[in-house]
Amino acid sequence: MEQLLTKPQGAAAAKNGDMLLEVAGLRKGYGKKQALHDVTFSLRAGSSFGFLGPNGAGKSTTMKILTGIVKADSGQVKLFGRDITNDTGAVAEYIGYVPQEITLYEKMSAYDNLEFFGQAYGVRGNELKRRIHDALERTGLGDRAKDEIKTFSGGMKRRINIAAALLHRPKLLILDEPTVGIDPQSRNHIFEMIRELNGEGVTIIYSTHYMEEVEVLCDEIAIMDQGTIKAIGPLGELLERYGRKAIYVEAAGMKEPPGDPDIVKTVKEGSGWIVETDRVGTVMQRLLHSAAQHRWDVKQLEVVRPSLEQVFLTVTGTALRD
Repeated sequence: MEQLLTKPQGAAAAKNGDMLLEVAGLRKGYGKKQALHDVTFSLRAGSSFGFLGPNGAGKSTTMKILTGIVKADSGQVKLFGRDITNDTGAVAEYIGYVPQEITLYEKMSAYDNLEFFGQAYGVRGNELKRRIHDALERTGLGDRAKDEIKTFSGGMKRRINIAAALLHRPKLLILDEPTVGIDPQSRNHIFEMIRELNGEGVTIIYSTHYMEEVEVLCDEIAIMDQGTIKAIGPLGELLERYGRKAIYVEAAGMKEPPGDPDIVKTVKEGSGWIVETDRVGTVMQRLLHSAAQHRWDVKQLEVVRPSLEQVFLTVTGTALRD
């Protein structure tokens, strides 16, 4: 299968510390509603970057500004150091965009749709034919090339939508909620495609309100709510910084964990207790000591892995909602 980049430039550049995208101070309002408040972030070439937030958080507005569909009220977007705020040529050359909405012609075949979008990107002739063939193979829909889009499932349409965004070999692929309302098979296929593309050097921006998606696909995450980036960084760092540090303890005879100055809070969970503390090792030792003193039969004692759900709750003050 043909590589969508001649070589994995993005992955190599990431190791060298090259900055692909720099976004500073984006603001956007619609009437009295402020959709974005000073959105600022940067992205290294070859990375996979996730925007996590509920519907209405400002994710789609940010994506549309990056792709030139919407104009920001203020702020700057640089791609490879080139200001693309008003440079649609650079956007078309370097960026592939997969919107939330399906943007395909229902009465045209998959092949004809891809031919149309490829020509719109300036790809023609035998080169376009090769890229369409490779894109259809990548999406797993090579045998449906001549079928009309109206006969496709929602997930299959999403996969063709992604294929259309790849025909000009973008350096940056932006996907806005690409798995909403699709079947598990298509969802898994899209995940596999994204991993392959990122491995080939394509830089990814992935927007979603599904926590498990950014956990498995992204090496860096921005948590967004009410038009603002609330927290940003590698997943491990966010879990360490904002995640709940806790222990799960279950012991026969223990009605509740004993008092301890280092215990922040205890919460009953199932047959045991969640014990929140910033001093996990110390408290675990004390729990074992208390169990020995009281002859409690310890069934389970383990560190609770911090969750992204807890991080979101900590930085936004609310649970993630649709």
